[in-house]
Amino acid sequence: MPMSPLFVLPFPNIDPVLIELGPFAIRWYALAYVAGLLIGWWMAKRLCERPALWGGRAPIAPEAFDDAVVWIAFGVILGGRIGYVLFYNLAYYIENPLQALTVWHGGMAFHGGFLGSILAMYLFCRKRGLAFVSMLDIAAAVVPIGLFFGRLANFINGELWGRPSDVPWAFVFPHGGPEPRHPSQLYEAGLEGLAIFIILQLAIRAGALARPGTVAGSFVFLYGCARIFVEFFREPDPQLGYLAGGWLTMGMVLSLPMLAVGLALIARARRRPALSADAPA
Repeated sequence: MPMSPLFVLPFPNIDPVLIELGPFAIRWYALAYVAGLLIGWWMAKRLCERPALWGGRAPIAPEAFDDAVVWIAFGVILGGRIGYVLFYNLAYYIENPLQALTVWHGGMAFHGGFLGSILAMYLFCRKRGLAFVSMLDIAAAVVPIGLFFGRLANFINGELWGRPSDVPWAFVFPHGGPEPRHPSQLYEAGLEGLAIFIILQLAIRAGALARPGTVAGSFVFLYGCARIFVEFFREPDPQLGYLAGGWLTMGMVLSLPMLAVGLALIARARRRPALSADAPA
């Protein structure tokens, strides 16, 4: 049985709205998106400015990301919303189609945003004649930054909480009932954000960018592993519940293909020759 709420950590009373001026409100969740995109944009440019990481001149000029970040932002937001509608609450939005437009009420799916950003990068690279796989590598190297901030914002909002637990670091979430629960948002911030970021940076310094697809494949595989692991501690969405066996969740189902895709990208990268100073990706 879970511990009594008297013996668990108190949930921090942080207002999800940072600043509110009349009808205008700045929320921590929105700031997480902005911070992830801006820091990711800055870091992506820095990676392209370091030829030593590529074995020669980078196949993408740093200034390309001044425009690419806008395309990626639209891909993340549109894909995230469409993914949530399709994967997590389709029946509701079929009955209430206009509610699909109310993004300020919440409801974003990582897997949808992931696919949306890939499509946006593909279209951008095709239009500009840029190396698509290397663009994926650069994006993958900085995505964990946004994931880290986003999961912290989920925790501040008191949403996407974990399953009931008696661990001494459990919280009673304001809208999660009286039971103490795993702070699964913090688990995700640590694994999907911090841990993957560190691993990818070490791989980059070991020469991973010189073999296009290695960083992207590593991110996809590592995210799939981290997400499946955390799903064992995260409460499934109430409108879906467990899909089978009292443990299988939609997050697990959507993450399983990422393991195969990630390994395939890494294997493909290892079969290709490393970049030289003038080789395309």
